Amino acid sequence: MTAAMPTELVGTLRLPGCIHFGFGARRQLPALVTPHGERVLAVVDPFLLATPAVRDVLAALEAAGLSVEVISDIQPELPVGTLGAAGDAARRFGPDAVLAIGGGSALDAAKAIALLAAHGGPLERYYGENAVPGPVVPVVAVPTTAGTGSEATPVAVVSDPARELKVGISSPHLVPVAAVVDPELTLGAPPSVTAHAGIDALVHAVESFTARPLAPDWAGELPVFTGRNALVDPLALEAAARLGRWLPVAVADGGSREAREQVALASLLGGMAFGPTGTHLSHALQYPIGAMTKTPHGLGTGLLLPYVLEAIRGDSATAERIGRIAVALGSTSADPAGRVDDAIAAVRGLNRSIGLPPSLAAIGVERDQLPRIAELGMRSARLVGISPVEAGPELLRRILERAHAGAIT
Repeated sequence: MTAAMPTELVGTLRLPGCIHFGFGARRQLPALVTPHGERVLAVVDPFLLATPAVRDVLAALEAAGLSVEVISDIQPELPVGTLGAAGDAARRFGPDAVLAIGGGSALDAAKAIALLAAHGGPLERYYGENAVPGPVVPVVAVPTTAGTGSEATPVAVVSDPARELKVGISSPHLVPVAAVVDPELTLGAPPSVTAHAGIDALVHAVESFTARPLAPDWAGELPVFTGRNALVDPLALEAAARLGRWLPVAVADGGSREAREQVALASLLGGMAFGPTGTHLSHALQYPIGAMTKTPHGLGTGLLLPYVLEAIRGDSATAERIGRIAVALGSTSADPAGRVDDAIAAVRGLNRSIGLPPSLAAIGVERDQLPRIAELGMRSARLVGISPVEAGPELLRRILERAHAGAIT
């Protein structure tokens, strides 16, 4: 793929066939699952199994005549070695559908298990883009945190210690057949989870909106992530606007139904935006940082985002788009450069308000690790390739140096 002319509009949508959003939407799950068959594999975050909402969901499925098997030994950040046994168990059960209930790790685990149930392992066979050979067991996704947007995306991310970074499995076959986003399920999320998930949703919106424009070869096999996307630009801006206003409220007052509703919707919109478009440099760098520090994914992407915006602002077309993000976040500046400054300041201020650490040094990254992080970041060629500016090791090191020092205050 090559860079498109700025005047060209390109768009691709790969979304669940059905998306339900709203308080109580989980009551639609029996109707969504039943058409796929009688055997349902429920992949559930372990701490959710005892909650009344999840117990009610599982009971409703059984009352509808479905046979339900539960897998709940889901580990955070999904070490790849933990998924093989779950895939074997799924193949033995022979599900007609996989129901995913939980945070991003649970949803991504369900996608991986649905893949292994359909096509066998090892999971490493499917790393990268378009390596999944055909449809997987249908996945119905129900997020209980607001941030990853995995309920609407074609990717599952796992941790592979052998590679020193997280690895994505990306395929249109991994898009769930249905997504149910019920904000009521997010009411119990603690402040740190709310903060880290929510800021990651903002990164999804911003990086999809600032992605490089690409010209697809419409006669060939399309990549999973097709770059700047005219069809989802409005979704990205709307997600940013809602998160800028409501994420601090949701972190400070987790019982606010309005804040939970707004952030859950913004997370869904962010997933719809980046699912066909892709993300770029914050994610490329967070993959090795997360593997090194064992810190939450959203903490790292959110911490890095102001420094990424700073690094890409020199491209005039990108600066204009950053300015539009600034307006979504509340800027009223009439000066284009001022709007870019406002966007960077707004993201940094949002990070501060929700309690993110001020620097990479604060999460345990040593300065002498930065060249290695940049080197590993360059291995995420898809992510680096979607950056709106040419991104080599020197640019990545510059971002890392600034983020390590906490240079944006």
